[in-house]
Amino acid sequence: MTKIPAKISLALLRISMGWLMLYAGITKIIDSEWSAQGFLRGAKTFPDLYKWFLLPQNLPWVDFANEWGLTLLGISLITGALVRYSSPLGAILMLLYYFAGLDFPYPNEHSLIVDEHIIYALVLAFFAAVGAGRYWGFDSRFYR
Repeated sequence: MTKIPAKISLALLRISMGWLMLYAGITKIIDSEWSAQGFLRGAKTFPDLYKWFLLPQNLPWVDFANEWGLTLLGISLITGALVRYSSPLGAILMLLYYFAGLDFPYPNEHSLIVDEHIIYALVLAFFAAVGAGRYWGFDSRFYR
């Protein structure tokens, strides 16, 4: 990727995706009443997996991983630091969200098979593949 407009576009996409993830994480941290419990209870695909996440010994770390995973992913994407590592983890998180809401072939009322979580997962996979943090991010200092 040598063209300046492509680098700018990639950096802006990375930063805006980072803001989306940061906001999602921070709002969960700030809301002392927030828990993944309600979301997990409604899981339609792989219900046994999501019931396991709901076990009393698992729910605290699931909530923590969700809140801080999104927050740290957002910080990573905004700053362009460690994007090759944070992006695949974020993509896995997005797929977990996707499968919990999937009622094949309707993930939700406004889409057929592909919803925003699949798009987020694909964009995050793309960031990892191209090393998006190298373009106007701290990863440019780590990977020379």
